[in-house]
Amino acid sequence: MPNWKRLLAVGVLGVALLAAGCGGTQAPAAQNEPPTPQQPSTPQTIELHGAGASFPNPLYQKWFYRYHEEHPNVQISYQSIGSGGGQKAILEKTVDFAGSDAPMKDEQLASAPGKILHIPTVMGAVVITYNLPDVTQPLKMTPEVVADIFLGKIKKWNDPKLVDLNPDANLPNMDISVVHRSDGSGTTNIFTDYLSKVSPEWKEKVGMGTAVEWPVGVGGKGNEGVSGQVKQTPGAIGYVELAYAIQNKLPTALLKNQAGEFVEASIDGVVKAAAGFADQMPDDFRISIVNAPGSGAYPIAAYTYLLIYQEQSDEAKGKALVDMIAWVIQNGDADARELLYAPLPDNVKKKVLDALKTVTYNGKPLLGN
Repeated sequence: MPNWKRLLAVGVLGVALLAAGCGGTQAPAAQNEPPTPQQPSTPQTIELHGAGASFPNPLYQKWFYRYHEEHPNVQISYQSIGSGGGQKAILEKTVDFAGSDAPMKDEQLASAPGKILHIPTVMGAVVITYNLPDVTQPLKMTPEVVADIFLGKIKKWNDPKLVDLNPDANLPNMDISVVHRSDGSGTTNIFTDYLSKVSPEWKEKVGMGTAVEWPVGVGGKGNEGVSGQVKQTPGAIGYVELAYAIQNKLPTALLKNQAGEFVEASIDGVVKAAAGFADQMPDDFRISIVNAPGSGAYPIAAYTYLLIYQEQSDEAKGKALVDMIAWVIQNGDADARELLYAPLPDNVKKKVLDALKTVTYNGKPLLGN
């Protein structure tokens, strides 16, 4: 018990004993006595509810846990339901914030009951992961090979196109089992954005989006579901956020980038991808950085976003929300790197903090200096 509470308890007990010793006779009120110390009021508990992208979920869980440790009166829950679910939830206002790797489209934003801001939090890599227990070296893949596998044109692991790229891999005569997302997914949006940029055939036949008509394969829900399906299915191939492949001890392919290099997914590769578009960042942050130019750039990289309303309907929750987001932008880099996400470039961080200053309640800015 803090010292001030012990002193207050002793004082109250002393008054009670004095009154009992006087036979219950009420003493006259003393004049000019100092007021009785008041116990500090407990801050109101504020609950923030979010849902959406599974791509950043491992990092968000850690960030929100850490924030609650430092701010016990703020409780934050986040459900990994996919970017499509997050966008739907923010449009219907069933959450306080949503996660999405896919920027919302203009028509979606126009249908919202208020202006929605895209707040980038980190950048990440989508990787091609596979289950070939007897292949120990990372496989090399070109954009054309990746597109042909997911189009269903390359059906066997010992297809000549794969063998030519990986002559020492001893690829098996085994069917390729494609695994893709079954839910509305920002990871899918990133991956199909990449395929649409590198393969005219993919762009024409399938296109990009949070959900597409897959030519082949079976679905898994969330990055969790896809990585789980790949892990338990010999011969499987899928696409997931890098952290999920690492957590499940799954290999990742080396992808040929626009500069002609075979690069592995890494924080550095994602940072270099973002650098290729540094002078193109729009004020609303909606930008694609897949198939980036430049040496060392990893080709399937993306920003991930928190979606929030610019005009908040609850002052206390709105302030807690912008304070929390500002905290993760300013204090979350070490956690991001530890979980294999790339922190925002400094110029983007500044733009994000400026954007948070525009979040209001009844027109009054909620973020302090």
